[in-house]
Amino acid sequence: MIKHIVMWKLVDATQAPPFKQLLETCKGIVPGMREFEVAVQAEGLEANHDVALYSVFDDAASLQAYVVHPRHQEVVATLPARASRSVFDYKT
Repeated sequence: MIKHIVMWKLVDATQAPPFKQLLETCKGIVPGMREFEVAVQAEGLEANHDVALYSVFDDAASLQAYVVHPRHQEVVATLPARASRSVFDYKT
């Protein structure tokens, strides 16, 4: 299993809800995607980023299929402006 975590700091934090909505259109787009959860910073809780993605894939091949999938590429191109992006992939 490969866990894929991505976090974004947005140029305009008010864009977090539409950012989340766009990302959620990628849920289930490839075989081998087991989990896909998008969250936005919750007021009153500690966070250094505005949006986070937690996803789980069967293997590196299914993660790569997600990365290059046309829908994923389309979403990446239309997401609201990002100030930074952090990624952490690991095997379990």
